[in-house]
Amino acid sequence: MPDQPPPPPPYRPQTPGAPGVPWGFVPPRDREITPGYRRRAAILTWAAIVQGALMAVALVVSIVFLIRADQDTRNAAYGYLALVLWVGIAAGVPVLLALAIPGARMRRRVREQQR
Repeated sequence: MPDQPPPPPPYRPQTPGAPGVPWGFVPPRDREITPGYRRRAAILTWAAIVQGALMAVALVVSIVFLIRADQDTRNAAYGYLALVLWVGIAAGVPVLLALAIPGARMRRRVREQQR
């Protein structure tokens, strides 16, 4: 039996470097920020600002509508208009988040790249 080779090890030997990281691994670099990327970041940011302003105006108008509807029973339709504005505001919140979050991240990346 001395002529037989030793059995293979029960584990795979580690490669030099950090454990679990393949040899020669390099983290990916960020892509270059183009003028188009800066433009899209500005568009998203301004779209979020405009939508937020419109939602704030809709909230104020809906409160005015509720006050008008409460003053006289002949103006009850204003209360329904206020409800329609509230539904619009509730539907606009996810859109506002979908514009504001990527816009803010893109603007931050542009600012970090300029440093």
